[in-house]
Amino acid sequence: HAAALDAPEGARFRELIRKHSITPLFVHMPYLPNLAAQERGLYEKSVQVLCEDLHRAAQLGARGLVVHLGHRGNADLDSALTRVAAALNQACLAARGGVEILLENAAGQGSEIGASFFEIEKIISMADDPHRIGICVDTAHAFAAGYNIATQGGLEKLLAEIERLIGLERLRLIHLNDSKTPCGSRVDRHWHIGSGKIGSAGFRRIISHPVLSRLPAIMETPKKEDEDDLRNMKKILTLAQRSQA
Repeated sequence: HAAALDAPEGARFRELIRKHSITPLFVHMPYLPNLAAQERGLYEKSVQVLCEDLHRAAQLGARGLVVHLGHRGNADLDSALTRVAAALNQACLAARGGVEILLENAAGQGSEIGASFFEIEKIISMADDPHRIGICVDTAHAFAAGYNIATQGGLEKLLAEIERLIGLERLRLIHLNDSKTPCGSRVDRHWHIGSGKIGSAGFRRIISHPVLSRLPAIMETPKKEDEDDLRNMKKILTLAQRSQA
């Protein structure tokens, strides 16, 4: 378990994000919990972490908590989706408030669930409090899962599928990452903006799209030193300026 946050710590953090104009704030659940786990002990611990992180997100003044849907192992898909929905329902009861749970699409590696928005829609349809459930689209994951968002047609197809199955109003956040692996590889390898298989032209279309340009975005690109983050940010800002020209 992560150390508990006390009230003064939360207040100091909220003051710092106001001071530096970091808004809206989104936080991410750890990677180890598995909300789709079939093994009872792991599942219960994972749900507990989700509940705790919702409380912590509220203390920090976050708008949303991003969660991975997990791995089903040898279990069937429907039972795994049901377990995730039950976890979300339990967490929403335990941690009431305004923090949203944002379901992140997966690359589909191994027994990962959530690589298709059909699966994500199934989970949302079982939510007791659907107004607290949104989605976060990870560009590298979508590309690896088979959505060819490097092209205009592929990007439009992705957004049309989200609109048809879930509704674009649930789209709250973009994880803006290039992919080191090809479209449809189902291998999750984030890469530097414009240097991967999505490419500069693909990202220029993504960040200038009328639906996506209004959304907050977070990069999860590889980092060995601070200069890596600065270089990726500079690349995105340059692409944004070109798209507005």
